[in-house]
Amino acid sequence: MTEAFAFLAAALAVGGVAGLLPPRPGPVAADGRAARMLRLLALAGATLRRATGAKAPLSLAQRIAAAGSPAGLGPRELIAAKLATALCGEGAGTLLGALAPGRLGPVLVIGAPAAAFLLPDWWLRRRARERADAARRELPALLDLLRVTVEAGLPPSTAFAAVGERTSGTLAAEWRTVGAMCVLGVPLGEALAGMERRLPLAEVRSLVAALDRAGRHGSPLAETLDAQARDARLARRRQIQEEAARAGPKIQLVVALLLVPSVLLLVAAALAAALLNGGGLALGG
Repeated sequence: MTEAFAFLAAALAVGGVAGLLPPRPGPVAADGRAARMLRLLALAGATLRRATGAKAPLSLAQRIAAAGSPAGLGPRELIAAKLATALCGEGAGTLLGALAPGRLGPVLVIGAPAAAFLLPDWWLRRRARERADAARRELPALLDLLRVTVEAGLPPSTAFAAVGERTSGTLAAEWRTVGAMCVLGVPLGEALAGMERRLPLAEVRSLVAALDRAGRHGSPLAETLDAQARDARLARRRQIQEEAARAGPKIQLVVALLLVPSVLLLVAAALAAALLNGGGLALGG
């Protein structure tokens, strides 16, 4: 068991240090056959994902961007945080494992550092999910404001900045970033592509694609934004209905496991008290 724990700790340490080191070309990159093999494997993986409908996993930098890059966090800082939490988990697991009875001790010694190593990833996923939910809630109203601003005569880049400055929230902050990038000379399409990377949502991808089509074909932008707002409201309504449908079985489970036994215990206690009182009176009579 000690050897397994040492192997796990060494594997985590090697993986973390490898993530902290800067990438540099090695013999694998220089070898043409190895490079071709890597390309073939990547192509096979992409073909398998398309055939099965699976999504490509996000890279570490993409997951950090989707979480909003909290506190300027980068890939190296995240790997360092994962190593630090793994070391803390190792200490806590060793302490708790020494106090735990039976076979629970070795499980804590091995599982605590592994769970602590994955804790920053869970935190990133939670932040990304919270940002996505907030952006979905804000999108329909902001699209209406953007449509009104465009109809008033402002160009799209200025309209994004104006709406973002007059509102608050996750999506409004992203729109302010888009407007600031356009002021610095970045094309609107490139600025919107950056927003799409920071908010990898289907609604945002649809908006960016619709704005690109409107710019290329010269279609009225106000009508495009109005259609996007309607679609965003429908998607939000479906999401609320799905969340309500998932909440129903959970509520029933809580009622079945907590409320019903509590009521039965109260009824049983009342019946027992009545029987005891009745028995005492009968004996006294």
